[in-house]
Amino acid sequence: MTISDTALVVIDLQKESGFGLFGMDEVVRNTQRTIEACRAAGIPVIYTRQINRHDGVGLSLDEPRHASGEPLYYADNCDSIDILDEVAPEDGDIVIDKYRWSAFFETSLDLMLKSLGVKHLIIGGVVTDGCLMTSVFDAYFRDYRLQLVHDMCTASNEGAHMAALTIMANWVYALEMLDTDNMIACLGGGDYTAWQASEADALPFAPETLRETFGKLVAPSR
Repeated sequence: MTISDTALVVIDLQKESGFGLFGMDEVVRNTQRTIEACRAAGIPVIYTRQINRHDGVGLSLDEPRHASGEPLYYADNCDSIDILDEVAPEDGDIVIDKYRWSAFFETSLDLMLKSLGVKHLIIGGVVTDGCLMTSVFDAYFRDYRLQLVHDMCTASNEGAHMAALTIMANWVYALEMLDTDNMIACLGGGDYTAWQASEADALPFAPETLRETFGKLVAPSR
């Protein structure tokens, strides 16, 4: 990676808590550490926020609603759409609001990245099998190289989290997957360990073997 063409993108670390995401405290701590390391290196920090209009205009088809018709999640008249205080943006950071899962779908994210001269993304956030994964694929389709920090991510259940990370590792060829410690080592110019696919579908798995396969992904050796 080259520091001058890199940005950190933090996906949807908001106060919304209706999902019951597992391991969220660790995700927040790891995000804090990664943000601090990126700031120290002079890397831009970009946040996304999922937003739904409280009147339901523009809401995704069949998305859950309250009996009143308001969106069940991320209604724009609630403070649940705000970024978590522990990782709150600072002056000069960029916040991208989005109305669909992908951070790139009809948002200004690609424009901002190009304006900054960014070609390489460090990325993490929630949920692994939804907004994070769709954003990773859309970044890849726009020719960004990626480093996905897997312990900055979580989902509503462990199986979905493991499956989504493994699918991304298998098919996003311009992606390295690594943990926070190795990401910080990389930012500091030191040696680090990461997973990167050497072929298509490099980590095949069945329901019975997913945990074993996932272990190879999050604890790679080189």
